[in-house]
Amino acid sequence: MIYEKNVFINCPYDKEYFKLLRPIVFTVITMGYHPRLALETSDSGENRIDLLYKLIDESQYSIHDLSRLQSSEENEFYRLNMPFELGLDFGCRKYSSDDKYRNKRSLILEKSYYDYKRALSDISGMDIKPHNDEPQKAIKAVRDWFSETVGVRRPPSASKIWENFMYFYDDFYVKREEEGFTKKEVDTLPMCELLDYMEEWVQGGSIEVTTA
Repeated sequence: MIYEKNVFINCPYDKEYFKLLRPIVFTVITMGYHPRLALETSDSGENRIDLLYKLIDESQYSIHDLSRLQSSEENEFYRLNMPFELGLDFGCRKYSSDDKYRNKRSLILEKSYYDYKRALSDISGMDIKPHNDEPQKAIKAVRDWFSETVGVRRPPSASKIWENFMYFYDDFYVKREEEGFTKKEVDTLPMCELLDYMEEWVQGGSIEVTTA
């Protein structure tokens, strides 16, 4: 995969978050870029921190979702993986002697405006995009970032991407069931397989975008 086309996605992987993750990665693919996630491999012999280093090293762009930092139950700890990975990515951008890392660009997502300030005030003043746990708002935040920051010209509208995402999933379920998959098996397919299916579907469609 090409460094300039890779997008490292730093997010939680709980079941509830997948309603946001799937449309986010679909949007990245629609823009002609490659999502890179820790879920793309399940090598038990690879240390997770080494995998993160590799993903950050190989990705010029990154999306960091901090919307799951807050604990939701009594005696539950804050979830610190996401800000830790954000720090690794920022550190790579700021302190590396390799000039290619100076061109890294990031999008930070949150559930609501200013929520992050309660746990991570050091990034106050950055342009944080809220999605309110709504897939369509997450799509719009990612779509607009590709236009404003990454340099994608004339991307499809957020509503069109959402419509295509829904068409993809309808088609995806029908074809997998025809192949003998149960609904549960389809819902729990490895992320690498899902990304492959998304890329094939998008490439076979009529979506066209141009880059600067």
